[in-house]
Amino acid sequence: MIILQSRVASEWVDYNGHMNDAEYARVFSLAVEELMEHIGLDSAGRARYGYTIYTLETHLCYRREAHEGQPLCVELTLLDHDTKRLHAFFKLQDETGNLLATSEQMLMGIDIDTTRPAPFPAPVEEAIAALPQAEPSAWPELAGRTIAIRR
Repeated sequence: MIILQSRVASEWVDYNGHMNDAEYARVFSLAVEELMEHIGLDSAGRARYGYTIYTLETHLCYRREAHEGQPLCVELTLLDHDTKRLHAFFKLQDETGNLLATSEQMLMGIDIDTTRPAPFPAPVEEAIAALPQAEPSAWPELAGRTIAIRR
């Protein structure tokens, strides 16, 4: 599902004339915020449930350059989830569908008062269950990668 649409802001462009590597992470962070809103954890939901989401781990792969003003689209695939974690895969694409980057993330539900992991509130869990989830045999090709020098 499409979770975010944006454009490359001028302040995201570096001395090489394309989007700085850190800004790709920013776009994926914005996509996580949109996901949170989608499942009921906007500012009102966070206050109501005393609950938020933290990012535990991110694996970002760069594929193509993005340039100032270029339209961006982030697609979400939920790979897995349990009572307090989301394993999500995001694809950043340009306006013609070219893959610019991917971000595989492990997200953890957190009780705001204790700052400790906690199960998703029931309405949030229901919203998560309604997200499209890929079967393990249908995961995106770039999901589950490890970093290594292959010899």
